[in-house]
Amino acid sequence: MRNIREQLNEEEETEINLTPMLDVVFIMLIFFIVTAVFVKEPGAEVNRPDAQTAFTPDSGSIFVAVTGNNEIWVDRSEVGIEGVRPAIERIRAENPEGGVVIQADTDASNQFVIAVMDSAKAAGVDNITIAATVP
Repeated sequence: MRNIREQLNEEEETEINLTPMLDVVFIMLIFFIVTAVFVKEPGAEVNRPDAQTAFTPDSGSIFVAVTGNNEIWVDRSEVGIEGVRPAIERIRAENPEGGVVIQADTDASNQFVIAVMDSAKAAGVDNITIAATVP
């Protein structure tokens, strides 16, 4: 009888407790979810012009779309020219390292694209890029 009890006690002592490891894994998961940078899509589809030197922007960029009807979209909502700077400042507060990517339609007026560039510069963004597609 003692042998069986001794064997059971030895088996209980050799078990590995996984609870601390699971705690660490969950804490790391929460950390990465909280610190992840989410892409803020502009919310409008545009027909971008072709360029031989087009490249993929960083995932932390702020996307601004200028449609063929000269509507300006930031973060899935339409804003006027007056609303571009506050929208960029709000998104930039979440991601200070992000640049601005302007997705201008081929039919968009240059006046609106330049106004968006001026607003981004006034919001303190130095890295401004105009999006294009590779032909």
